Amino acid sequence: MKTIPFALWTPGLPELIVILFIILLLFGARRLPETMRSLGKGVKEFKKGMRDAEGGGEDGADEKRPPAS
Repeated sequence: MKTIPFALWTPGLPELIVILFIILLLFGARRLPETMRSLGKGVKEFKKGMRDAEGGGEDGADEKRPPAS
């Protein structure tokens, strides 16, 4: 029995329409923009945290360092 890895499956247009319809039913038309805005802020914070973790996580990571010679 062959199994297909999840990464090989991508949703097409009909699947995306069904998913969006379900989200609209769950959250309603009025709360949807607020929910998506919160989701966007969460993704932004996650990316910022990942970037900070890769750079050492220090606040002064953006400062220029003297060149190594």
